[in-house]
Amino acid sequence: MRLHPITAEDPLTLQARARELIRFPQLTMPLLAALTPAHWQVSHTDEITHPVDTRCTYDLVGITAATPGALHAYELAEAFRQRGVKVVMGGPHATLLPAEVIEHVDIVVVGEAETVWAFVLRDVEYEVHYPAGSHLLDEATQATVEVLPGQKKIYRCARPATLAGLPFARRDLIEHGGWNKWWATKGAIIATRGCPHRCDYCSIPHLYPQANRMRFRPVTEVAAEVAAIADKGVVFWDDNIGANPRYAKALFQALIPLKKWWTSQATLASLRDEEFLCLAAASGCKALFVGLESIYQSSLDGANKAHNQVHYYQGLIAKAHAYGIAIQAGIMFGFDGDDKDVFARTVDIMGEIGLDNATISLMVPYPGTPAYARLQAAGRIIDDNWRHYNGKTHVVHAPRQMTPEALLAGYEWAKTQFYSPGHIFKRLSLSQTGLWWNIPRNLGYMFGLTGEVRSRAAMHSAE
Repeated sequence: MRLHPITAEDPLTLQARARELIRFPQLTMPLLAALTPAHWQVSHTDEITHPVDTRCTYDLVGITAATPGALHAYELAEAFRQRGVKVVMGGPHATLLPAEVIEHVDIVVVGEAETVWAFVLRDVEYEVHYPAGSHLLDEATQATVEVLPGQKKIYRCARPATLAGLPFARRDLIEHGGWNKWWATKGAIIATRGCPHRCDYCSIPHLYPQANRMRFRPVTEVAAEVAAIADKGVVFWDDNIGANPRYAKALFQALIPLKKWWTSQATLASLRDEEFLCLAAASGCKALFVGLESIYQSSLDGANKAHNQVHYYQGLIAKAHAYGIAIQAGIMFGFDGDDKDVFARTVDIMGEIGLDNATISLMVPYPGTPAYARLQAAGRIIDDNWRHYNGKTHVVHAPRQMTPEALLAGYEWAKTQFYSPGHIFKRLSLSQTGLWWNIPRNLGYMFGLTGEVRSRAAMHSAE
């Protein structure tokens, strides 16, 4: 039996990210490959590094895609299904909109795949047919399969998957590729899953069963997998690695002897904890991604992210810098509290606090989130083309205090200003953290800004 898992990325998103200096291939499919029985022959394509060859023949193609990659995933599925290849699709979009996705594939996996993957493979291999309706597959996990006309199937499991005993991800299936091929890390791993917060725009609470209840891999198992990773650098794909400080500190202590460099996501709460920062730095933490999102407290409060307090930004970032940890912030524009001044004020404040890097995006109301429901009810969703839900190229909702065109131009202006030579110099002069890699990373963002982005950004300057 031949299985080909695909991590789908829409061409529009790939174009927007084409010149990024460092790429982080996703972990989902290498992990599912590790959960696949040995008699299945597994190959893999992550479109972050390579395109899919739809001329190849397999017994089963698996596709994972976020919302902006959904339409492209459907195109891939159609190309394979026209040649008689069965296609299963999972991931964020399939979990949020399974009724839509099943129209384009043979099988949908809703939520976490670990508890149902063995049943999916068994049913494909042995061509298992079920009567129409819902069937319980496993009493212990409450995994089910819903059978639709034409033997299309939707697999679900309402109970969270255990993270204990996970096999090591198949990193041998992660390929380098592209102009920056040597920067595609194979060191992706997870230690935890979930996030205790429920931000208005975030899809995480809707992707996992009981997502606000954190789950943890045993520290010894995480450390063993990290030790087996050949790369010096490790990326923890956790949604909030510091959500449970006691677990995080135990993990960091286990990582210290391994002498790796690592990065992950955390919240401002972790930056308040001196012991967390001390152990993180000692264990090789070089940077943390922190979702600051906005400099307007009203925007944060309206997005159910009041746990971020703007007046603490500067002091907490300085604490991280004191331990040699850089901060990559998530910044979004398009909240209801945002006015036309938010772009210049954000750029100014990020310079004043010495922020190392920022992933600057448009606020995207993903389907299934409270933000989407609220905006849709108000008639403010103006674009239903999923390709445009990438937070980079299109405004998909009507902003409250400006036009969509002004929001797009202001966002692009802010991005070009943040990554201008003068602003990079100002920020990193204050940070003084990891300059040997921080400077090239900033320059990579700067050179990655296309002429199209720069020209639209000029519209904001002219206003």
